[in-house]
Amino acid sequence: MIDWPIAGLLPHAGDMILLDAVEAFDSDSIEARLQVKPAGLFNLPDGSLPAWVGVEIMAQTVAAFAGCQARQAGLPVELGFLLGTRSFQCNVAYFPAGSLLRIRTTRSLQDDNGMGVFECHLDGPGIHAEARLNVFRPPEVASYLQEPTP
Repeated sequence: MIDWPIAGLLPHAGDMILLDAVEAFDSDSIEARLQVKPAGLFNLPDGSLPAWVGVEIMAQTVAAFAGCQARQAGLPVELGFLLGTRSFQCNVAYFPAGSLLRIRTTRSLQDDNGMGVFECHLDGPGIHAEARLNVFRPPEVASYLQEPTP
C-alpha cells in the first residue's frame, strides 16, 4: 500500500473524495480501493451508491495516478479534467453500502499536450464495471483556467 494520504494525491477536498487509499501504482497503472460509506454526497436513501458514480470513482483513480506521479517527481498535484467516457458498462444498478470496491486503471495513451486515455475496471462482491476514460491535464493549468481580460 502507498503511504501517501489520498487527500494529498487528489485535487479534491472533503466529501468529494470517494477513494480510501491507493494500493499500488507504477509507470502505467494504479490500483485503489474504497469501502462504500452509507452517507455521502451521492448516496441513495438506503446508503448505496448509484452505479453511475463508478465513472467518478474511476476518474478519481486516474487523478490519484497523476497525483502519485507528481508526488514521486516532487511536483505539486494539479487539476485535470474528465472529458468523457466510452462504453461504461456495469452489471449492477448500485453499489451497496459497506461494499469493498477495488479499482484498476491502466494508461493506454497519453500525449505531450495532456490528453490521455485510461482503461478502468471496478470490482466488488458481485460487481464489475469497466470504462475507457478520456482525460485532459493542460501543461499549465493556472493559465488555462484564467479568464481573458475584456
